[in-house]
Parts: sequence; structure tokens; C-alpha cells
Amino acid sequence: MTDTSPLLEAQQKFTDAVLLRALNTEECTLFEALGRTLYSNFTAVEDSPPYHRAIVEGFLVNTAQTQGASEENPVSFNIVGNVHPGDERCPQVAAGEAIEVSTGSILPDGQYSIVRQWEAKREGDRISIGRPFPPRFFIEDQGCDIKQGSTVIDAGTVLQPEHLATLASMGVGEVEVSRKPHVSIFASGDEVVPHTAPLRPGSIRDCNTIQLSAAVAQAGGTPQPCGIMGDDFDAFVAVIEEVLEDSDMIVISGGTAVGGRDFVSDLIREVGELIIDGVPMRSGRPLIMGIAKGKPIIAVAGHPPEALRGFRLFGEPALRKLLGQTVELLPG
Repeated sequence: MTDTSPLLEAQQKFTDAVLLRALNTEECTLFEALGRTLYSNFTAVEDSPPYHRAIVEGFLVNTAQTQGASEENPVSFNIVGNVHPGDERCPQVAAGEAIEVSTGSILPDGQYSIVRQWEAKREGDRISIGRPFPPRFFIEDQGCDIKQGSTVIDAGTVLQPEHLATLASMGVGEVEVSRKPHVSIFASGDEVVPHTAPLRPGSIRDCNTIQLSAAVAQAGGTPQPCGIMGDDFDAFVAVIEEVLEDSDMIVISGGTAVGGRDFVSDLIREVGELIIDGVPMRSGRPLIMGIAKGKPIIAVAGHPPEALRGFRLFGEPALRKLLGQTVELLPG
């Protein structure tokens, strides 16, 4: 059932207006790629595993020759060689012969099986087995995990350690990722002072810049704190227009209304398009969103808990869409 709550409707309307994968790409090494967003589908450049290999220690034998084996009528094989991990080829196995294999060693194609050591009775260079074995028993075939040309990691994936291991196993040294969005962060209000400043009567310290910067970084962006703007509309418009040139997103805390004027709403209208002018929910009036020069502007409350909540609900999905990630809207 589709949830049509006012909050989710507002979230959907705003994220629909944000451009998908709007950022340039950059190459980074696998050591730098943790938490970055893969820009394009990664297709396998080779099979994994890259060759047939043993997944247990034992003896490689011809499968057909094991079919009549039983405890009463064991079948014997002469051990004629061995193969270890790192060897480039496995010795040929003729009728009545066995090759001693180690876990991870290269094996040939064909109707062969591995007899585990404890399932064979060994006497010198000869083994005997007392049961039949199925073809390719305990043999991991080339490409059984990943086929060359198949999509291994989807575009928009936030790369985790296991993804990096997969890329490394394919011989990849660098990967194409979305550039981190530059997010300009403003606190607003004549009463707001820097968080390290002494308090004067009627003032409050700016903790939102610190909080929102951390939230932006946590979501995959690069925060750019821009300081505190007073309640001067024209000055604020001029600064926003300047900052838009080098920003991918702008976040403003506080300043919803000043002197009876819808300050932030008018600000967004002045520089771009107003998309959401408040959300019909508790503490929803300060949630104001727009787009200017194709870049999202998110205004949240000045009260710190509500500021972070507003960013989680609107700023984070917008940032993820810019990166090209799958966007999951939170119900609040």
C-alpha cells in the first residue's frame, strides 16, 4: 500500500526535482574507495575463479573408474604426481592414475573427481577407494562464482569492503566514482553567534553548522561551512548567488520568518524555484526546499534536533540522488 502522508508526498516531490547523478566522476584507488559511490555498473573483466581449482586436499582421479568401487571391491590408483597452489598446470591423469592435489591448486577440465584424503586408503604411492564419486566432486569450476562480462556491482552502490575485495580480485587498481557533492552550510539569524564565542544576553551559539557538517560528511558529501548570516535579505541573496557557483547543494538552518516575512521562502524564490514551502506536520513549517541553477537548497529549523531531523528527511535523500544512489525516503 502506498503511503500518501504529507511528509512522504513532500519528500517525493522534492527528490523528484533533484537531478540524478548530477556530479562529475573521478578515479580513486581501491584504498580510497571505501564509502564512495560507484558511478557506472562494473562488469567482470574475467571469470572468477579464473581456472578450475581444488577446494579440498586429496587425489584427482578419473570419475568413470570410480563407478564400480565398493567396500567389497575397492578400486586402486597409482599416485603419479602432485599439484600445488601456484603451479601453472596440473599433470595429466591417465587411466588407473591419481594426482595428489592441494586446496586451491589448478585442475583440468573433464570428467575428474577429487577423493578426499580420509576417503582413500593409501599404501606408499598407491590408493584404493571403496565407493563411487560424482563428476567434478570438490572441484570449483572456472567462472562458477562470476562470469566474465556479467554485472558484478551496480551503479549507485556505496562501496563496502567486500566490493573492494571483488574489484581487487579482478585486478582492478582504480575505480570510477561520483565526485563528492560540495555542500555549503549556513546558519542564520541575528541572534546566532559562533559556537566558540562567549554568550551575550539573547544570543545562542551556532551548533547547527557543526552538526550539519558532520551529517553531510556521513552521507557522502563534502561540507563547506559558510558562517552565520544575519537577517539582511539582500545580503543573504547576494551570498547565496555567489556560493551557488561552486556548490552542489546549500543547507540553511534557521531564519524561516523574520519580521513577519517568509524570509527563506522569499530567498529561494529570489535565486531559483521554490518546491516545498513548509510541510503540514508538527514542526514542519521550517522545512523549505527549492532548486536554483539545478542545485538543491534545503532549509531546516534552527532548533538543533529538528535541524538534524530535517536534513535526514530532505537533505540526505537529495544528496544521495546527486550521487546516483538509490534513494529511500524515511517516514519521519
